[in-house]
Amino acid sequence: MRPSTRDSLISWARGLGAAVAVGLFLAISGAFGSAEAPLTWRLAYWVPMMLVGAVIGSAVSNVFTSWAAMDERPLLRGLLMSLAMTVPITLVVWAADTLFSGRPWRPADISHYLGSVYLICAAMTVLVHLLDRPIETHAAAPEAAPPSFLDRLPIKLKGAAIHAVESEDHYLRVHTDRGSDLILMRLSDAVAELEGLEGAQVHRSWWVAKDAVVGARRGDGRATLTLKGGIEAPVSRRYAPALRKAGWY
Repeated sequence: MRPSTRDSLISWARGLGAAVAVGLFLAISGAFGSAEAPLTWRLAYWVPMMLVGAVIGSAVSNVFTSWAAMDERPLLRGLLMSLAMTVPITLVVWAADTLFSGRPWRPADISHYLGSVYLICAAMTVLVHLLDRPIETHAAAPEAAPPSFLDRLPIKLKGAAIHAVESEDHYLRVHTDRGSDLILMRLSDAVAELEGLEGAQVHRSWWVAKDAVVGARRGDGRATLTLKGGIEAPVSRRYAPALRKAGWY
């Protein structure tokens, strides 16, 4: 599976998972005046509603994350994204409420939903943003022990400078100034053990050492980092704004 496809699938899975979690919370808590309805009704209403909202939100997010001008304005981007989601989701909520309640179809009722829908959209935007922030590692103090990840390197790479770590199925390909090799490990565990080297997870499948970056290019709303040795590492569109703000490219 291509990294960009895998990145998109994982991003979708996280977004849908967050939507289900929020839907369960809203149903159980009886949010926005729904507490009087039976729990089964609330579950049948809130969970599908949040899933529909997640699909709409993902479409809106793809537009804004590909808008380079918004990279340096995360607060403005979040505000505009929430507003853009509010209109179509409000229409869905109004239609669903009308069907569930059996009330007459009155377009004037749409305005009554705008405020609460915007609050939920803003909360979901913040939640997804927090879930998708890049995980950074930091350079160790001179007297600190070397990163534990270095002990896992095969003999031919001992003492090499790590440029990047790339996920390949159940393995990791470690790119260094002496070549590359595979080790059996999860990327999430490797990132934790790479603490002591300055770098960041730039993609679901990549961790990159900051001092290995020699260039970057953008295209179609995405960025690709060029590393020492000619390696190219893709940057997830969701990670790009934070990495750019941190001066990676």
